[in-house]
Amino acid sequence: MTQASPEPSGDDIQEDQLNRAIEELRGVLHEEGGPAPATNGLDAVAGAMRNSGVIMNIPVDVQIVLGSAEMPVSELMALQKGSTVALNRRIGEAVDVMVNGRRIAKGEITVLEHDPSRFGIRLTEIITAAKTA
Repeated sequence: MTQASPEPSGDDIQEDQLNRAIEELRGVLHEEGGPAPATNGLDAVAGAMRNSGVIMNIPVDVQIVLGSAEMPVSELMALQKGSTVALNRRIGEAVDVMVNGRRIAKGEITVLEHDPSRFGIRLTEIITAAKTA
């Protein structure tokens, strides 16, 4: 007796894409016979740069989190055009920079010099792997 498998979710599709990219990277390394023994540090860097193109093309989801709010469903249902939702952060506080759901940095909101009608984020802190664990 066979069971129908459920439709893959967006997260599953992204994970599959990442897994395919990793396998492609492994294939590229294997085709080149693996990392060649470097005669000096510059050779190792040059080899890494040749293979980095595969990794550099992997798409990631970048989000800037201004804040969040918690409210009962009744308040959520009462929201309408023009409603204001108070966030858990104050003006001037750092915002979180998230990549694929993981916080990687903090930053401050800034107006773009070349286009004052848009804003961006100036990074103020990079979160190290030890801090995120």
